[in-house]
Amino acid sequence: MTLSAILCPLDFSSASVPVVAYAAALAAATGAELRLVHVLEPQPVLAQPDASPELNVPGQLAAHQATAERAGARVKTVILEGDAAVEIVAEARRHPADLIVIGAHGQTGLTRFLMGNTAEVVVRTAPCATLLVKAGPADEYRQSA
Repeated sequence: MTLSAILCPLDFSSASVPVVAYAAALAAATGAELRLVHVLEPQPVLAQPDASPELNVPGQLAAHQATAERAGARVKTVILEGDAAVEIVAEARRHPADLIVIGAHGQTGLTRFLMGNTAEVVVRTAPCATLLVKAGPADEYRQSA
């Protein structure tokens, strides 16, 4: 299988670190372009404005981009707005991806029923293969020299 484009959606949780490491290792090994994507989802109207600190999205993406580039990957970053699962799949269609590498956060029960699971929707609706990466030490995914 030849890979020319890998899409890697990020939510900037701690689980994003091994996802980027895995995607970067694949991109470097295959020569594929790695597209790091973050989707800004609309906030509920009832949310308190000071409830959570604002993320520095460009800064977060730049940090992950630097990590992937150190691993030898060619990287582009994208910031989108809307429903995460819908936008990830749309991005995979707009810029044809051969593979989506996404974190599996393991939501279960009521949380999954009420909020859905982005990774699950992406796996079911993506136009390409999807690889779920479980949270774990990023060192497990680094290429040995």
